Amino acid sequence: MSKKNNVLSDIIYPDVAFIAGVDEVGRGPLVGDVVTAAVILNAKKPIEGLADSKKLSEKKLAFLFDEIQEKALCISIGRASPEEIDTLNILHATMLAMQRAVQGLTIQPNFVFIDGNRCPSLMMPSEAIVQGDARVAQISAASIIAKVTRDREMRELDARYPQYGFAKHKGYPTKAHIEALQKYGPIDEYRKSFKPVKKVLGLL
Repeated sequence: MSKKNNVLSDIIYPDVAFIAGVDEVGRGPLVGDVVTAAVILNAKKPIEGLADSKKLSEKKLAFLFDEIQEKALCISIGRASPEEIDTLNILHATMLAMQRAVQGLTIQPNFVFIDGNRCPSLMMPSEAIVQGDARVAQISAASIIAKVTRDREMRELDARYPQYGFAKHKGYPTKAHIEALQKYGPIDEYRKSFKPVKKVLGLL
């Protein structure tokens, strides 16, 4: 593994051919899927500037998204729907979405780094890395792919339902979002098990 493909040097990389990084975006929002990505980078095509997607501008995110798509060996998106989130709870739905992302890779990884403190059940060895999106290049790449993918979906939802402001808050429970939810009520894409939505539905 080239050092250029490591965000920081404190992570011990296993000596295997294919390492995937996995991250999620969308655990906190009230609406839409939780989106995960799994990425296997190409050591021969390093990508400069990988970092936690939350700390990158939209312009930089878009640039890196395209570069990852161009240079990575393999990329897969996984997701869990609002219905699955309501049925399983957000933690278990996120684990399911991560499993789907890894299963969707066209190259089976020998090892998987997961962002966070918990690993989903996988067929290969894995390790959870707290703040992995700032520490492991593969996870950083996955965080960028997942964030850009979900943000684009929120803009598409905004085009259909502009009164909610999804393009601005991306589904997170901002003051303006809660006010719009209370005024217009939930659409089908809302997570009905989340407290602000339950409150509007009269389920609390």
